[in-house]
Amino acid sequence: MNNEFQKYESLFELAAILGQQNEFEEILRVVSLKASTLFDAEMASIMMVNPKTQHTIKTIIKEGKEIDRKPYQLAETNAIGWVMVNKQPFLSTDVRTDARFHKDIFEKTSAVHSVMCVALQCEGMVIGYLLVMNKCDGGAFDEAALHLLEKMAAIAAPFLSNVQKIQEYFAAPLPEAALLNKYEPLGLLGKSKPFIELLKAIEAAARCDVRVLLEGKTGTGKELVARAIHRLSERSAQPFVALDCGAIPQNLIESELFGHVKGAFTGATRDRTGLIMEAHQGTLFMDEIANLPLEMQAKLMRVLQEDEVRPVGSNRSHKVDVRIISASSVPLRDLVAQQKFREDLYYRLLVYPIQIPSLEERREDIPLLAEHFLKNFAKQQRKPAQSFDETMLAFLEQRSWPGNIRELENFVERLVAFAPEDALILDASTLPPGIKDEIERFHAAKTSGDSPRSLNARLQKYEEELLRQALVEHNWHQSRAAKALEIPEQTLRYKMNKLGIVKPQ
Repeated sequence: MNNEFQKYESLFELAAILGQQNEFEEILRVVSLKASTLFDAEMASIMMVNPKTQHTIKTIIKEGKEIDRKPYQLAETNAIGWVMVNKQPFLSTDVRTDARFHKDIFEKTSAVHSVMCVALQCEGMVIGYLLVMNKCDGGAFDEAALHLLEKMAAIAAPFLSNVQKIQEYFAAPLPEAALLNKYEPLGLLGKSKPFIELLKAIEAAARCDVRVLLEGKTGTGKELVARAIHRLSERSAQPFVALDCGAIPQNLIESELFGHVKGAFTGATRDRTGLIMEAHQGTLFMDEIANLPLEMQAKLMRVLQEDEVRPVGSNRSHKVDVRIISASSVPLRDLVAQQKFREDLYYRLLVYPIQIPSLEERREDIPLLAEHFLKNFAKQQRKPAQSFDETMLAFLEQRSWPGNIRELENFVERLVAFAPEDALILDASTLPPGIKDEIERFHAAKTSGDSPRSLNARLQKYEEELLRQALVEHNWHQSRAAKALEIPEQTLRYKMNKLGIVKPQ
């Protein structure tokens, strides 16, 4: 199946998704993210226009997240303006040298080069504009890409128009308080804007029986999100099966996924049902799918195309109905560019993409999460601890958490384990020496101006954070962390010793 066919197939998938949505912001997010992915664009932008008031609603997406539009606003405004005036699609290989604009207009910006823009029309009326900027590989968009963008706009426009009407008259989304209460029993807690946007994306994904791709850093709770999508979907009464693709030896992964028949290989003493068949009519969550060997990626691709599974050693295939939710802590698009992940499989998985925010992006949620973990672990360890004092909460909220929610949870578990048997409120005085020293350094920095003043101190602090993050992301495997940081393992060990970085017990 060639790449162009896959892209056109993605448009049909987009139409199926949009047909099941009723929230305007989620429609904008999905269309923007699909556009940036489909055209391998650095960013995508939508500007919606209310024809009665001329008010506009804008969104700009980069790498799955809304970003500051200022560096791109000049190119965006001029491209949209050109489409408005000329009433035809806009394509430029480099707007900075484009003869249609004044030669000095982009003199002060180098952020944007190749740009495409088309109008979103419904019932003969322009309701907005869809724009993509900068190919990720540094190349330029061409006429074929512009033609595909026009098709995408034609598919998206009626849904955007209808959603505006539905939202205004009938199907208002759940209020934020109701949304938070709905997801708290599922283990998803928070109140920050990025977290609420995540819940809205989960709501939308649960309504669609399509494949979902979750991308986010290690420890951000991707499996919890996958379970929530399954729990709220029409498949909720059927099995949810989870698989960590990085935790199974390569020689066993095929049998694990597809099953095997007796005698298929040495040690196969009986027939075994694979995880895909175990998830029949339900959901299969494939965590860290980037670790799937290329050979297995090809076989998974066949399952997604044919909806059937052939066990190892068998000459018979079995029909299967399963929803795949995949997850990766590394952007799959980057791996496709490095030829480490199959492009055709990437497009098959990328039907409904959701970006999971890191704990750094939702610091406002840290006290809520920490108190939740405290109560859980206090109950498990049969201790009366109920809360943290203000000093401890301030420390937790401002500490670096490269391991995200998982690291915070492990940290709180340690705090409870070391707490006195009669402590109701945890403070620094009840903590083990290692953590107590860290809190004392934190308060010393606050007292002296909230952060180290000298350049060397600032650089040392930043270096420590980078090293910790790399070690946590690679489960404190020093050789892998050193490779990711592109430094010798000996240098990593020296720096760990110098900065006092030790693996938590």
